[in-house]
Amino acid sequence: MEFTGGGRLEVRITSADVGKRVSVRYVTESPSAGGRFTDAVGVLTSWDEAVLLITRKSGESVRIPDSTLVAGKVVPAAPARRRGPSATFHELARATARAWQPTESEALGEWTLRAADGFTRRANSALPLGDPGLPIADALAHVRAWYAARGLPAYVQTATGAEGTQELLCAALDRHGWRREVSAEVRIGALAPIGDLDADISAVRLSRTVDEPWLRRYQRFGRPSPAVRPVLGSGPSVWFASMAGTEEVPAAIGRCVVDGRWAGFMAVEVDPDRRRRGLATSVMTALARQALDEGASAAWLQVEADNDGARALYDGMGFAPHHHYHHYRWAEA
Repeated sequence: MEFTGGGRLEVRITSADVGKRVSVRYVTESPSAGGRFTDAVGVLTSWDEAVLLITRKSGESVRIPDSTLVAGKVVPAAPARRRGPSATFHELARATARAWQPTESEALGEWTLRAADGFTRRANSALPLGDPGLPIADALAHVRAWYAARGLPAYVQTATGAEGTQELLCAALDRHGWRREVSAEVRIGALAPIGDLDADISAVRLSRTVDEPWLRRYQRFGRPSPAVRPVLGSGPSVWFASMAGTEEVPAAIGRCVVDGRWAGFMAVEVDPDRRRRGLATSVMTALARQALDEGASAAWLQVEADNDGARALYDGMGFAPHHHYHHYRWAEA
């Protein structure tokens, strides 16, 4: 936190700064009780009834009584990545959506309502990438009704942590009774280093279509649904990878969607008894080389925050977080 010339800390933000990225310092306990200073950096998403709400990059919200503030200022957006591909949030959000398409969709202004018989939240959630053309309360009521008509829970997919993301929408969802159910990172990296990895790809089989053995390894298959194959097969240029295992279940699988300069990696899964043997690396390397042949140069993937093994693998491949995404569910009374 920046000191003034006289050595004092100052609160330089007001409620007029809602929507801006700020850095604040506040006291978590009373000074007489040995209170300590705590810092918070994020988007100021509201300042009502003497309480600030700051949404951090991860999507976590921090509520701070303004009486505890000792310093605060507006700060610039997080610096752009210095290595790897550059990407705006909207470009990346649209690329990820094209790689995992619903079986039914409907526009609500610049929002897209998506349904696929309940197969995955990504294909069964509203994707808000602009103005819904209605006041937020009316738009959310329309979303609830649309999903209720299909016998599905109502979800809205949002993002935080990059320029142009949706911290204010997340705060609005909280106020209107929606609850964050799951969060993950969207990571990006250069594609060529993945294709150049020293991996044995001789046992990796690539196919344009998904088969029954591949589905047996896929952990998200769940209940039988007519939407599974159409969703998995959706995208501009789709490839499925598998490595032979036992009992007609592959030892490892993966999926890649090539879309212009982007290659999106999904469904990379390995037999738990054969992990840490380089199988996931082999699958991704084979898929990366195919994507490079089709002219792609950048890569993206999504990984849940608690998947430490996958995060370590992707760190080693050069993937870095671009933003976080979240699924909010209508918390029915």
